[in-house]
Amino acid sequence: MKSAVTISLVPEARGGPFVFWDDLAAGCRAAKELGFDAVEIFPPGPDAIDTVALRAVLADTGLAVAAVGTGAGWVKHKLTLTTADPGVHGRAMAFVESLIDFAAVFDAPVIIGSMQGRWADGTTRETALGYLSQALLNLGLYAAKYGLPLLYEPLNRYETNLINRLGDGVQLLKGLGTSNVRLLADLYHMNIEEANLADAIRTADGFVGHVHFADSNRRAAGMGHTDFTPVIAALREIGYTGYLSAEILPLPDSNAAARQTIQAFRTVVEART
Repeated sequence: MKSAVTISLVPEARGGPFVFWDDLAAGCRAAKELGFDAVEIFPPGPDAIDTVALRAVLADTGLAVAAVGTGAGWVKHKLTLTTADPGVHGRAMAFVESLIDFAAVFDAPVIIGSMQGRWADGTTRETALGYLSQALLNLGLYAAKYGLPLLYEPLNRYETNLINRLGDGVQLLKGLGTSNVRLLADLYHMNIEEANLADAIRTADGFVGHVHFADSNRRAAGMGHTDFTPVIAALREIGYTGYLSAEILPLPDSNAAARQTIQAFRTVVEART
């Protein structure tokens, strides 16, 4: 397994669970200095980042891009994939597709999290799940042309009323007409929704494509009450070799949160390799 840390470039998301903010190059340099393998980037949109400049920073630091988030689609642009408005839905799909095009330059998958939306205001849960399934199918097929998966993230009940647990996510993905959509297992959301984190991961065997490495309080691993030993053991059992990416609150500050994360990674992952 490999380590990654988040960098947000979305002003509207300030206060959210991202370690580094605003300055992509500085975030990459800090990640490299601390010993991370990759960065996970949350841009306002596909044109917000100079791909040539980012290529140069990645080459200089030796970092990879673990994933690219689409959260700005909701936070900044108020787009969701489960809206009944065809115009808004079309803009949402186009936004994600444009980020898939951008992320593919860096051989990175794209994440669908908050853009999945909710069911409400006259739209039934079944109808909203139908919209979501069709969107994931089409976006998964779109990502497949680059040889990359699409990542779908179940969120806790306070952020969506669609899919909250990994097991339900597995059932959703099994119903798609593509195998190119994988689950993002976020340990913070799982702490709220799952009875047992390790068992939930085993239930998702064959479907986990990315992991958000966060403690129970959404702070850096080791700053809450999550026992990471059985979690890492379960990930090893299912053969997971991807990233553990710190989508966490920058507390007490960005550098301290990043430092605590990499120390915890070395303790619970590298020390048991």
